[in-house]
Amino acid sequence: MKQAAHSMLFFILFILAATVHGNDSIKFAELGDLRLESGKVLKDCRIGYRTFGSPNSENSNAVLFPTWFVGTTQDLIDTGMIGPGKLIDTTRFYVIAVECLGNGVSSSPSNSKEQPGRKFPEFSIRDMVYVEYLLLTRELRLNGINAVAGISMGGMHAFEWMVSYPEFMKKVVSIVGTPRLASSDLLLLQAEIMALETGAGCGDAGQAMKTVSAIHSLALHTPAYMVSHTSPEEFPGYLAGIQKAYERFDATDWEWQLKAIIAHDIYRAYGGSPEQAAAAVRAKPLVIVSRQDHILNPEPSRSFAPLIGAKMMELDSDCGHAAFLCEKEKLTGPVNDYLAQ
Repeated sequence: MKQAAHSMLFFILFILAATVHGNDSIKFAELGDLRLESGKVLKDCRIGYRTFGSPNSENSNAVLFPTWFVGTTQDLIDTGMIGPGKLIDTTRFYVIAVECLGNGVSSSPSNSKEQPGRKFPEFSIRDMVYVEYLLLTRELRLNGINAVAGISMGGMHAFEWMVSYPEFMKKVVSIVGTPRLASSDLLLLQAEIMALETGAGCGDAGQAMKTVSAIHSLALHTPAYMVSHTSPEEFPGYLAGIQKAYERFDATDWEWQLKAIIAHDIYRAYGGSPEQAAAAVRAKPLVIVSRQDHILNPEPSRSFAPLIGAKMMELDSDCGHAAFLCEKEKLTGPVNDYLAQ
């Protein structure tokens, strides 16, 4: 079995946010009080970001790269998503990597002084995208960019950008994202919410995160991947490892981002019509899905892609939702070539 060297790599993808963030290279934009989609006010909104590469003379090579669920920009670096010759090549593009709301770096339940913990207002994917738009336009003074690219929750941001600010970018790349969740996705993530709410009610967030670690890890890969990489004898060590790692996450940060994902539906503003939402899209999309994704079912993306004239790419491995990491070499060339078109 290759569990120690291989299987652990992929759950680390979602654990890296608990490590050192490299704050000396992170910049912060102070955006003030923001009214959210719900009507509630987020006080003293602070958004973290890093930039890589250089703008070209036409200022036309900027790529916005939001973080994935509970991830940080350091994770994007550590997993080889940003850099020379990487998934987003910094020798070709000016990359603006953004710490999404609720990830523990930007404004979050875990770090808010005025609205700490469960007093922090719940936010949506649309709110997160709005904050990114303010960062680009107010702080960085950009009138438009080449592309928005994102993975997992970042891929949901990419879909939201298509309809919220359709003229702002030329291209959009969504990797294992979705325009809205399938029923299987909702069932999985609702199970995590139930565990977190129970933990909050009992005052035991640590135990809740232990339960979440098992639920989330179960869906991260396919059963075939788990069987081939972790033997029954190795399982106790594997379970202890993920439980210890997930306990480091703030339970409310996790829950608030999870609720934003569950509520994500780009068709809602168009009366539930995929066709009307598609009519608003102006950017050229590249949509990449994982056929065996057990966290974000690929069918919603597959169904929407023809309506927006998207170029489609499908990954097919036992890595499941983490196929974008397992098959990263297959993505690097096509993604960079698409961004350069």
